[in-house]
Amino acid sequence: MAAGLLDAFVYILHPWPFFWVLLGTFLGIFVGAVPGLTGGMLITLTMPLTFYMNSTEALVLLVAMYVGSVSGGLISATLLRMPGTPSSVMTTFDGYPMARDGEPERALALGIGASLVGGLIAGVFLVLLSPPLSKWAMQFSPWEYFTMVLMAIVLIASISQGSMIKGLIAGFLGMLFAMPGLNESDGQLRLTMGINELADGFKLLPVLLGIFVMSQIIKDAYEINKTPLSLRLGRSRVSIGLREWRRHGVNIVRSGIIGTWIGILPGVGASISSMVAYAAARSLSRTPEKFGTGHDEGIIASEAANNANVGGALIPMITMGIPGSPIDAILLSALILHNIQPGPLLFITNGEFVWALMAAYLVANILMFIIMTLSVRWIAKMIVFDKAILLPLIFVCCVVGAYALSNRMYDVWVVIGFGIIGFGLDRARVPLGPFVIGFVLAGIFESELRSSLQLSDNGFWGVLDRPVAVIFLVISLAMLVWPFIQTRLRKQRKEHP
Repeated sequence: MAAGLLDAFVYILHPWPFFWVLLGTFLGIFVGAVPGLTGGMLITLTMPLTFYMNSTEALVLLVAMYVGSVSGGLISATLLRMPGTPSSVMTTFDGYPMARDGEPERALALGIGASLVGGLIAGVFLVLLSPPLSKWAMQFSPWEYFTMVLMAIVLIASISQGSMIKGLIAGFLGMLFAMPGLNESDGQLRLTMGINELADGFKLLPVLLGIFVMSQIIKDAYEINKTPLSLRLGRSRVSIGLREWRRHGVNIVRSGIIGTWIGILPGVGASISSMVAYAAARSLSRTPEKFGTGHDEGIIASEAANNANVGGALIPMITMGIPGSPIDAILLSALILHNIQPGPLLFITNGEFVWALMAAYLVANILMFIIMTLSVRWIAKMIVFDKAILLPLIFVCCVVGAYALSNRMYDVWVVIGFGIIGFGLDRARVPLGPFVIGFVLAGIFESELRSSLQLSDNGFWGVLDRPVAVIFLVISLAMLVWPFIQTRLRKQRKEHP
């Protein structure tokens, strides 16, 4: 393990890989700080540009963008009260009040430092947990994989924003759109409706561009006249002393661990991590009444947890091929597009690649701290863009990226079509995360179910012969029925207080 990680650090510190990590981190911070742009949008737009790159350098660039984008949301959350990323929503509760009270530098320094420590804590878990988890996952049969994907989809639907029913609908729609094309079991075309281009199904990249980028362009076009009020940074240094960090040590470590472990759960996302860490910090604080008024502990809990979530979410993606968040689903797609098969065998087939990914994650966190500390004043002046100029540029990048995939206009229409679908789902408050993860996992879900049934003598009852699969199935069922039981219990408490 140590030798693999050391070799990976040596590789990352070579000029070109280091340049990609540096570039990815900076672009991620910048895009994360601009309200309306997201890390998912940036990574999806960048994917077509990585087709001609070395696969390791391509993924290193995308992981650095991931780290940077989650951290960059802190800037707009603090100075504009507009979280650049959904994971920074909790930061606005204390970051903006502190900035409004004349301490924007202190708010940013707390957030940047907490992001670094949270990211590094998750990095330690990523390095230590991934190899044993990968070995454990190698013992899985198709039944374990099938029930694990089922659990991931149910978990995503039950915890994602909005109602559970809407989450399930989104996941089901994602799987439905993954079905047209060639049926691998019998070699027959299905659900193509006579459209020749659908013989290959809907390709990952145009779908992701449509759902993540085009839908956001349409949404931003509706809100083009909204002008955020910006607070300006003073001349004070964006840093705080070691003595103060020691005072917040317990909170920052606890929030980092919470963020990491929630990140490991499939599909939960950085937003939930920061909410749980914020709630834990508030309930354990000696001054809970100060939360929401510009309190140090609130900023630290939120930022440490959302950055730690990135590292935690990489663990199931690397070890089992299960995305821990919608952005991980995009990274998983990037792996597939670069002909790298995700899953437990990744350590055996592409061990150097996996260690390089981990090293890039750790280096990106350190670079994030340095870049944000040194250039946050400059970035803060640049984040309020004129959307009338920005949106057409993103649209053009989107269309060129889709066309470059196979040199056909069909993919451009797919992008526009899924953009409209994404916008419609967003207006109906149906979460997009389960849709994307359902689309990405549909192939694995179907193939593992088919393999399971072929290997089983008892049909679907064969799952009972696999204890781990039964545990996954029980968890899925529990997650499915728990919201209904919870609603019923609340109703009974109201009726019989």
